[in-house]
Amino acid sequence: MIPVRGYQGARVAVLGLGRSGLATARALQGGGAEVLAWDDSAEGRDRARDEGVDAVDLTKAGALEDVTALVVTPGIPHLYPAPHPVIAMAWAAGVPVDNDIGLFFRSFATPDWDRFGQTPRVIAVTGSNGKSTTAALIHHVLQEAGRPTQLAGNIGRGVLDLDPAEDGEVVVLELSSYQTELARALTPDVAVFTNLTPDHLDRHGGLGGYFAAKRRLFTEGGPDRAVIGVDEAEGRFLANALALGPADDAVIRVSSGQKLAGPGWSVFARKGFLAEWRKGRQVASVDLRGVRGLPGAHNHQNACAAWASLRSIGLGPKGIERAFNSFAGLPHRSQVVAERDGVVFVNDSKATNAESASQALQAFERVRWIAGGLGKEGGIAGLKPQFGHVAKAYLIGHSAREFALQLGAVPHEVCGTMAEAVKKAAAEAEAGDTVLLAPAAASFDQYPDFEKRGEEFMREVRALLER
Repeated sequence: MIPVRGYQGARVAVLGLGRSGLATARALQGGGAEVLAWDDSAEGRDRARDEGVDAVDLTKAGALEDVTALVVTPGIPHLYPAPHPVIAMAWAAGVPVDNDIGLFFRSFATPDWDRFGQTPRVIAVTGSNGKSTTAALIHHVLQEAGRPTQLAGNIGRGVLDLDPAEDGEVVVLELSSYQTELARALTPDVAVFTNLTPDHLDRHGGLGGYFAAKRRLFTEGGPDRAVIGVDEAEGRFLANALALGPADDAVIRVSSGQKLAGPGWSVFARKGFLAEWRKGRQVASVDLRGVRGLPGAHNHQNACAAWASLRSIGLGPKGIERAFNSFAGLPHRSQVVAERDGVVFVNDSKATNAESASQALQAFERVRWIAGGLGKEGGIAGLKPQFGHVAKAYLIGHSAREFALQLGAVPHEVCGTMAEAVKKAAAEAEAGDTVLLAPAAASFDQYPDFEKRGEEFMREVRALLER
């Protein structure tokens, strides 16, 4: 646990008692604060009481009297589409509003660090797509290099559940826009921006608000190094805004698909090869095509961002390349499940929208595509440029028939269930094919979450191959 500093003897309110909210309450108590906690659900309040945290109704008039700060968990709307009533009350009472990320950055460094030979560092990763894989890949390479490291934030543990830092440790944080939009302190040593595609627009009042939430990671405190994906206009804008000149190596530009020129520091991937350039010359090159845990151009962009981050804190090219090759990938994200007779089975259940499914389809030449679920606006119409990769689609869930209409002449079959889709795709697959679960839809019609959907795919594949 990271005890929260600066609130000893003060009354601090916590709104939202899920994983991060309870961790926040414990960390505040560990720092000597008196905690008043509330969740709109009875289940959340019961969890708090089980943890020894008093539930106090913060929605009542006067509940925030003598409260020094209100700490809000990421899932609670702060501004759009409308502020939560307790947040509006805090504004009216002049009570500062923060979140666990802000508390972490104000509490992580301690006087104990004066005894360390190497100051701990924080690498924070944000963006629309690929931030989980990028953060996990950085963490994996650090582990392989023997560096003390912890992974937290939007992946793994809550930030205040982390252990106090060791000498030379590197903490890797994956941060969503929900986490960066409100934090009153954002001071990572290295900040990473992977890319930007439309998401959470109702929460942020549009694409501009969404980008502004991401941008705060780079502008609130100012990292020592900024690793910026420049394949979209927003990334190019951000890199330009941060750089003091063309040769400023405090900004490392990364790309998948384009060669980056100029005197600055850049890392890019083209046709499966990663290249690092600095001061107008190439200093490293890696063949990513055989790295099973990082298939496709989107994962090559993740590799570039991880490479740049790791190089910026002093790791050498050979060690990073070696660790890349042992990276197994994240569950449910381009995860290789099995291979038989030249057919590879890949679980990308996290591909819950058309954009992420497009990246998955592009990663493989010939695909037996399992898709469907609770479709989103537009369905899979936007995936038409990738239909050439599809040997046949096997459709499941609520949107199966809608997707069938959008596929047109592409061979397809409405299977309904995961078991039937896996059975038919495996029976019809030929050597060189990839049986790919990339649903392009939410899971809630048949499963509680995308993880359970991916787990069923893996169970069906393994059961089939064991016969």
